[in-house]
Amino acid sequence: MKNIHIAIFAFIILGFLSCKKDKIIGDVNQFTVGSYLTLQEATKLDIDFANRATESASIKVGSYGSPVQSVNIYMGEPSDTASWVFIKNVPFSEGVSLQITSAEIAAALGIPVDSLQPGSSFTFLNEVVTTDGRKFSLKNTSTNYEPFAGYNMALRWTANIVCPFSAPMAGSYEVLEDGWQDWSSGDIVEVFDGPGTNQINLSKVWPNPAVGDVVDPLVVDIADPATGAATIAEGITFGDYGAYKATTLDGSAGFVFSCTNTITLSIHIDASGYGDQGSFTLKLRKKL
Repeated sequence: MKNIHIAIFAFIILGFLSCKKDKIIGDVNQFTVGSYLTLQEATKLDIDFANRATESASIKVGSYGSPVQSVNIYMGEPSDTASWVFIKNVPFSEGVSLQITSAEIAAALGIPVDSLQPGSSFTFLNEVVTTDGRKFSLKNTSTNYEPFAGYNMALRWTANIVCPFSAPMAGSYEVLEDGWQDWSSGDIVEVFDGPGTNQINLSKVWPNPAVGDVVDPLVVDIADPATGAATIAEGITFGDYGAYKATTLDGSAGFVFSCTNTITLSIHIDASGYGDQGSFTLKLRKKL
């Protein structure tokens, strides 16, 4: 069972405490009170691909702890602090909007704005600068605090580049990547629309007819047509490969983008008799 931690937000560890007073090796007066940002509103986390040259993402934040003077915003991987790229410093006030433009994202990546593609995700890291000059971020704040709703931390956030789904998507597609290895890169496959609204049918993709038979059609649901976000239901036995049958597991998801005529999915698969095989990437691009 996971331990529940009740803690004062501080950055000096006093050590193990005994019931005996003569074993107490710390003093509450020695605590250093830090600071962190709290999330007030996730204002806008999706960047519209069609308008990416002028788009932005933003959140509104407050603070807890020592008084905050400003916020340094970086982009990178939380666990790899050497990868953090500085974007800008924002003067702080309660409820301030931390806004990142597409141009700032592109500059941090060292690419033109036009090179930003749908399906891309960007993680931003906020660093608090207190009025007495100290800095607090995920570099020196334990990530154990983040999952607790009571802290409502906003030391990191993510934005995505998206574009709407608009049928029809049926047609011939080039295989860019097939982690399940039914096809090779460059092969041409057929994708169908439906059977329902905001769905596509991959029954002619997995299984490859040369290596397996269809049991149930592999149907992809475009769960959020406004962003192209897609999911695949758990429990679809899509292929009979003779020695085993392949069935979808939970967690299968991806994007279907009409604006770029691309399908990118991560599909979690169970092979009967062999168990959970993990998740496999399928990337397709429509032949125009």
